[in-house]
Amino acid sequence: MSPLLRPVGPFDLELVATLHGASFEEAWGVQAIAEIMAMPGAFGLIVSEAAEAGPRPAGFLLARLAAEDCEILSIGVSPGRRRRGLARTLMAEATQLASAAGARRVFLEVAEDNWAARRLYAALGFAPVGRRRNYYRRGQDFVAALTMRRLVS
Repeated sequence: MSPLLRPVGPFDLELVATLHGASFEEAWGVQAIAEIMAMPGAFGLIVSEAAEAGPRPAGFLLARLAAEDCEILSIGVSPGRRRRGLARTLMAEATQLASAAGARRVFLEVAEDNWAARRLYAALGFAPVGRRRNYYRRGQDFVAALTMRRLVS
C-alpha cells in the first residue's frame, strides 16, 4: 500500500518532535518545531504507513520557502521504518510543492558521514555545493555538513 502524506498541522508539533527524536541524537523539541512552523514560508509534511488501526506516522519533513529557494530544514524517518521509500516520498512531495510555489532550487545539509542519506539525495538529483566544518555534534566529536542543491523546473 502507498504511503500517506499530509501537511503538518498546528496539532502535530508533539508528533513531529517525537519523530525527530526517534531520528536524531540531538532532537528538536516542540518549541523548536513551533518556531520553525511559524517562520514565513515554512511548511511540513508527515508520511504515514497504512495499518489496520489507521495510518501510523513514520516520518516528517520540515522546509522553508524564500524567494526562488526552498531549504529542507530537517527530514527523518523512524529507524524501524527506514529503507521503505518514505524519505523519497517526502522529498518528492516537498520538491513538487517548492516548484509549484516558484522555487527554482532546493537546498539541504547532510552530515558528511551519513552515507545512506547522501546516496538518496544524489539519486534524487542533489549535488554538493559547499561544506561546513564541524557542523554536527557526535558526542564529543564533530562532523562536517555538506550543503547540497537540486534545481527544480
